[in-house]
Amino acid sequence: MSIEDDIGFLASVPTFRLLGPNALRILAIGCESRSLGSGDVLFRAGDAADCGYVVQEGAFRLDPPRPGGALVTVGPGVLLGEMALLIDTIRPVTATATEPSSVMRIPRQLFLKMLEGFPDAAFRLRDHMAARAVETADDIAQVRGALESGR
Repeated sequence: MSIEDDIGFLASVPTFRLLGPNALRILAIGCESRSLGSGDVLFRAGDAADCGYVVQEGAFRLDPPRPGGALVTVGPGVLLGEMALLIDTIRPVTATATEPSSVMRIPRQLFLKMLEGFPDAAFRLRDHMAARAVETADDIAQVRGALESGR
């Protein structure tokens, strides 16, 4: 893929779409591509997370660390480890390729430097994440209300 193709691909990721083409150019130039075979583990639950991954091709099964949790499969355009782009955290799931796959690895330090250089992008990202937090809180309140009314 060319840098322009990478920028276009990153722009298709909802979180990155907010950043703008110049900020995405920085990420596209600085990210690393990685290929995995079917059954290869990208990361394990409990691992320290210092980057985000964008699935370019293929698919990954996300296994929760505890039995009985929901298994999820994700494909191209999904950002794995969004919070790891901003803060020290650990991986909550294990990501295993279910077929030959490729990802773009975006190191936290690269992402943070990009935000420093593009403060408007940082503000848009902050506003987006704040809106998502409010939506999540509303969803939790609705579930809580439904559970309390069912007693």
